Amino acid sequence: MIDPAHDRQRRAEALANAQIPGFESKVEKTAKPERDVINVIPTHEKPSDSEIEQITNDVISQLKSVYDPEIPVDIYELGLIYGVELEDDRLLKVEMTLTAPGCPVAGEMPEWVREACEVVAGVARVEVSMTFDPPWTPDRMSDEARLELNML
Repeated sequence: MIDPAHDRQRRAEALANAQIPGFESKVEKTAKPERDVINVIPTHEKPSDSEIEQITNDVISQLKSVYDPEIPVDIYELGLIYGVELEDDRLLKVEMTLTAPGCPVAGEMPEWVREACEVVAGVARVEVSMTFDPPWTPDRMSDEARLELNML
């Protein structure tokens, strides 16, 4: 299977090189497929109980590496994560919120969460959804977050 990122890079190089007069590409030309084919057959087995436990610990660890830039506490301890679900096909679904709908990083934070969780071994894909129902309140913070923010 051709790595899509590598294939895109080769196409970009070929396009750039084609703009140079007299430049002959050293890369051999390959026939393009007639169409893209998506493999819809599941390639991942259902995770075992021990895998689920390991994935859970790793996901929590990764979520604790994402911080709200305006608050010196990670999003897990702040209570911004409303739910995490690992499906049988190893799709990880994360439901989260923000401290306020007008949060300056509202468009970026879900991507940070997705990127953090994608590196967890045993997770095939990550989907992050945002919700403001129920709205976040400081009551959702852990004692650790309250201590860090001098709220205890």
